Amino acid sequence: MDYVTLGKTGLQVSVLGLGSGGHSRLGTRRQQSDDNAVRVVRAAVDAGVNLIDSSEAYGTEHLIGRVVREVGRDKLILSTKLAYAVEGRCKTPTEIERSVDQSLHHLHTDVIDIYHVHAATVEDYPQIVAKVVPVLHRLREKGKLKFIGITERFTRDPAHHMLARAVQDDYWDVLMVGFNLLNPSARNLILKTARQKQIGVLGMFAVRQALINPENLRRVLHALVDEGYLDSAEIDVNQPLKSVLLGDDIPLAEAAYRFCRYEPGIHSVLSGTGSTAHLAENIRAIHQPPLPPDVLARLESVFGGLNHLSGELP
Repeated sequence: MDYVTLGKTGLQVSVLGLGSGGHSRLGTRRQQSDDNAVRVVRAAVDAGVNLIDSSEAYGTEHLIGRVVREVGRDKLILSTKLAYAVEGRCKTPTEIERSVDQSLHHLHTDVIDIYHVHAATVEDYPQIVAKVVPVLHRLREKGKLKFIGITERFTRDPAHHMLARAVQDDYWDVLMVGFNLLNPSARNLILKTARQKQIGVLGMFAVRQALINPENLRRVLHALVDEGYLDSAEIDVNQPLKSVLLGDDIPLAEAAYRFCRYEPGIHSVLSGTGSTAHLAENIRAIHQPPLPPDVLARLESVFGGLNHLSGELP
């Protein structure tokens, strides 16, 4: 496993992080057992993945905690998130500290390495700064948190309106950014500034439904042509791999991981799965070399101007 320094945090994180949310939630959303989920986390750790991400909203923190007890806390970088809103308002200081304490308990740890405000919206951002950030700073002073981050709600904000504000502020040690080959708009909107400020960046949505297989990509290309984003004369929607990747010798999901892994400013790419075999495929993909320059140029010509896709199917 390769490791990089997560911006100014100084944390040495694996270039692939294990996410425990998304459609799978370590397989628990697909009627797989808790024991299977623990096996997936353990397999990731055994393969050298040290960054494990969760959220109080996922219901998977306790499963990660089982692995923490097995392998030892010092081997892991634990990242989790605060569901900051309740009944249309920001949580109170007492509610926020209760959330942190519950996450500490579930994860079997005394300190959380990276604690994010989860799925923040641009509308809520001023209230988050005013009401949530000061509480997180106090909890950091208490020794319950090491670093503070914020994540966007990428499916509803694929143009990064919230993070465009957050990256200008000095509250955040880490950002979690939606970035994939269908929507690389964070490159100029977020990542350039994050690099200048040495903010750690975790990439999410590298592979979503649209990038699982060529048929799903074909559906996305059809929709883009129908909506006028792409010219049908310049792309063959019925041959998606040839049209987008200039051939079919690179598996689509692998190409998606390679695209994100080598993007300047992204330190670690999150990957979620409920299968140890799928996990092994993703680890293999993340260690492949950068995509060829001609493929990168083609991706830029097709998708470089788009900022409305998340990677979910239309």
